[in-house]
Amino acid sequence: MLPAMEEPLVGGNGSTEETGGPKESLVVTEVKKQLYLAGPLIAGCLLQSVVQMISVMFVGHLGELALSSASIATSFAGVTGFSLLSGMASSLDTLCGQAFGARQYHLLGIYKQRAMLVLTLVSVVVAVLWAYTGQILLLFGQDPEIAMGAGSYIRWMIPALFAYGLLQCHVRFLQTQNIVLPVMASAGVTALSHVLVCWLLVYKLGLGNKGAALANGISYLANVSILAIYIRISPSCRSTWIGLSKEAFRDILSFMKLAVPSALMVCLEWWSFELLVLLSGLLPNPKLEASVLSICLNTGSLAFMIPFGLGAAIHPCFKRAWCWAT
Repeated sequence: MLPAMEEPLVGGNGSTEETGGPKESLVVTEVKKQLYLAGPLIAGCLLQSVVQMISVMFVGHLGELALSSASIATSFAGVTGFSLLSGMASSLDTLCGQAFGARQYHLLGIYKQRAMLVLTLVSVVVAVLWAYTGQILLLFGQDPEIAMGAGSYIRWMIPALFAYGLLQCHVRFLQTQNIVLPVMASAGVTALSHVLVCWLLVYKLGLGNKGAALANGISYLANVSILAIYIRISPSCRSTWIGLSKEAFRDILSFMKLAVPSALMVCLEWWSFELLVLLSGLLPNPKLEASVLSICLNTGSLAFMIPFGLGAAIHPCFKRAWCWAT
C-alpha cells in the first residue's frame, strides 16, 4: 500500500499543546524520518556508482594502456551521456514529487513513461556520438593509442547507455514515493553479480576490456529488470503504475522545459570532475596520469554519494510538503 500522508514539518504547527511535547521532539522525529530514507538511498547510490568502477578495476589488470583507455572512455561517457541522462531524469523528482503530494497518483506512472521515452531518444543521439569517440579524442589532442582504445571501449558501453536512462527513471519513480529499500536491494544484487559478470566476460570468454564495458550494460539492464518487476507486482505501486498509457506521448515539450535545466545543473557539476581525466590525457605521460587520476576521482565520487543520498531523501519530502501547504 502507499505510505500514509503525514503532516510535514514544513508548514506544520509545532506548538507544545498540539504535538504533545516540545518542538525539539518534532525536529528529532523528522530527522529520524529523513535518515531512514537517506540510509538506503546512500547505499543505493554507492552501489549503483560502483558498477563502472568494478569494470575499470578489472581492466586495470590488463595493462596500463587498457586502464588509461578505459578511464578516458568512462570519463567521456560520463560527460556526454550518463550526466545528461541523470540530470534529465532528476526532473522526475519535481514532477513525481508534486503529483504524489497532490494525491494524483496515476500521474507518476505517466511521468515515468514520458521520461523513459525522452531519455531513450536522447540515448540514440548520444550513441551516435559515442561511435566516433576515438576520432573526437584525436581532435582534442589525445594520445592516438589511448584514443583508439577509448573509442573501442565506449562503443561496447552503448548498451549501458540505454539501460542507465531507464534505470534512473525507475529509481526516481520509486524514490518520490519513499520506496527506497527495493532500490538499495536491487543495486546490491547488481553490484555483487557485476563482479561475476566481469570475470566471465573479461577472463573466461577472453573479451578483455571489451567484456568489462559490455558488463556495464548487462548489470544496468539487470537492475532495471528487477525494479520493473517490483513496480509491476508490488501493492505499493498499485495506484501509481496503471500500465502503459498514450498520455505519455503528450506534453513532451513541457517535460523538456524542466528536464533541460535539470540536466544543465547536474552536468556542470559532473563535468568539473570528469574533464580532469580527459585533460590528463594531454600530459607528458598520459597512460600513467589518466590511470592515477581516474582512480583518485572514482574514490572521491564514492564519498560524494553520501551527501548526494541525503539530498535525494530531502528533496521529494520538501516537494510533498509544499503541495500539502498549498
